[in-house]
Amino acid sequence: MNKRYPELMQDQQVRQYYTFLLSLSLFLFVTAIILCGNLTSSAKTMLLQHDETIAASLAAQGVPETIIATALTDTSVIFDAWKMKTGAELLRKIGIRPELENQFFPQLYRFRRDALCRVLSVILLVCLSLLGGSLLFLHRRNTLYHRATSIINSYADGSFSCRLPQTDEGSLYRMFSAVDRLATMLQAQNDVEHQSKLFLRNAISDISHQLKTPLAALSMYQEIMENESHHPDVIRQFAAKSGTALQRMDQLIQSMLKIARLDSGNIVFENQRYDLQKLISDAVSELTARAEDEGKTILIENLGTTSAMIYSSDTILCDPAWTGEAIGNIVKNALDHTRAEGTIRITWETSPFSTMIRIADDGDGIAPEDIHHIFKRFYRSRQSSGMQGIGLGLPLAKLIVEGQGGTITVQSTPRVGTCFTILFPHGAQGCDSCLF
Repeated sequence: MNKRYPELMQDQQVRQYYTFLLSLSLFLFVTAIILCGNLTSSAKTMLLQHDETIAASLAAQGVPETIIATALTDTSVIFDAWKMKTGAELLRKIGIRPELENQFFPQLYRFRRDALCRVLSVILLVCLSLLGGSLLFLHRRNTLYHRATSIINSYADGSFSCRLPQTDEGSLYRMFSAVDRLATMLQAQNDVEHQSKLFLRNAISDISHQLKTPLAALSMYQEIMENESHHPDVIRQFAAKSGTALQRMDQLIQSMLKIARLDSGNIVFENQRYDLQKLISDAVSELTARAEDEGKTILIENLGTTSAMIYSSDTILCDPAWTGEAIGNIVKNALDHTRAEGTIRITWETSPFSTMIRIADDGDGIAPEDIHHIFKRFYRSRQSSGMQGIGLGLPLAKLIVEGQGGTITVQSTPRVGTCFTILFPHGAQGCDSCLF
């Protein structure tokens, strides 16, 4: 109980109620003192009136004033038991005894009536004040409970526009704060679920749209090959086209699976020290044949270090498979947007603070209105119509790089070229360069 008392006093409403009770107690104490003083004054008045009555009666019967004065002022009688007994017997003879009803003592009757009225008035005032203060406290408490119940019900209905009172005073408000934190977590979870549902709906729509074209092409190729079954050249031609369509479908499915795994956080990057030049060479090894067929050139060049200190510029700490995937996707995007005899130049340089990989081409460039959307999934600009690609390579590369603590940026000038920059700062999660 003693431990909970300070917690109760932290509540502002409880403090106000206890302050009211303390004030009421102080008022009652002061009123009791004043009432005692008033009753004393009334008792004195009653005794004086009684003495006045006796003195007047004795004087009317011719008793000398000195005798009357001595009788009324002689206090030694109080300490004389024999005299007090004689006086009591005399009063009994004339009918005045303790058993006599109060109404036969006029002064005492008025004193009793006045004292009772005063005491009852004070008690009534105190009771009304206590009742009024308690009702006010309970009303404010009940209003707070109703408000809290309404807000919590709105949380249950999915509305988080209102918040519970946020103060650090008292256990009740701390409970409100805990409920409000829970509501914030529920709101965040609802937002995540809403975004997940929205992403899933958009992803299904995009996948359906992307699969529609190769499926329609496969259906058409199948019909042509059935109708031209006696022409081997036609069958070989459309079989090759069918293979291309199937390859595009496989690429789409694999890319979506990788993105889904990265989004869900199921990918754990396996970091290891890896040679930078080998990493880049492995990433573009499958694209060199395509570049040669299209009359394009892929150049790999080490720009060295930007510091004179002993520094290994040839290794990087990262997941080589996933990092190579990101580099390959950017190079593939560059091949898609570079004309014949164009060049894709891959360079890297290191410093004591970061490792930077640049992939530049001299292709068509990116329009200013498209530059901010190229990392969106399935986004393809109007200039990309008729080109290869499904719009997932760059978003996948961004997820891979940022998942390892790096950043990816792009600069482009229309009809001049585009440059993607991958930056892995030293100490970033998943990637770091090697210091001797």
